Amino acid sequence: MREAAERAEAGSPEGTLVIADEQTVGRGRLGRDWHSPARSGLYFSLVLRPPVSAAQAMPITLACGLGVARGIGRACGQQADIRWPNDVLLGGKKCCGILVDLTANGDLARYVIVGVGVNVNQAEFPPDLEDIATSLSRETGCEWARDVVLQSILTELERYYDVFLHRGPSGIVAAFTRASSYAKGRRVEVESAAQNIRGVTAGLDERGILLVRRDDGVIVPVLAGGVRPLED
Repeated sequence: MREAAERAEAGSPEGTLVIADEQTVGRGRLGRDWHSPARSGLYFSLVLRPPVSAAQAMPITLACGLGVARGIGRACGQQADIRWPNDVLLGGKKCCGILVDLTANGDLARYVIVGVGVNVNQAEFPPDLEDIATSLSRETGCEWARDVVLQSILTELERYYDVFLHRGPSGIVAAFTRASSYAKGRRVEVESAAQNIRGVTAGLDERGILLVRRDDGVIVPVLAGGVRPLED
């Protein structure tokens, strides 16, 4: 992502793609590490230059989740789920993480860096990830050509980015609500620096922000945080 941001600052056009075979300091959301062994996964960053204000850019995060989930599903024949805002799941476990970093000039977005890490052929994970992470090969029982998976993901990313550009946030919010089992009616806990919230998801607002009906009945917007499922 740093390399992609440097290229964006230097004027690289929208669609510039930076790919790594391995990451030694892979970065996940909320400052977490991302397990990135060599020759096993896809690790890439994409430069976007959406003509929108910074305040209008939130649905891009959802669009990226949709594109990657659809691309993974098409490549390996599996139904991928999305946990708000853009964790991609196979078999209920995380197979892909996405970071979206926006750089603005005043109120206008200058560029967006979309960082994607996909577990493709990983057979093993560190002990702390073993119960929550998976890979395409684990879920399907076979190895996958990373370039084929990448092409499928890029095709679908372009598709949903175009939906955002031409239909606006409403098209992305509607598509995300259909694609994600976490969007509505899912009992969850949201962990953030400010507070932890327990309740049932109640859909997305027009900006793509997750709404959660707390156990006391109050509906609260979730601007950021880690969402995890809760069993009743």
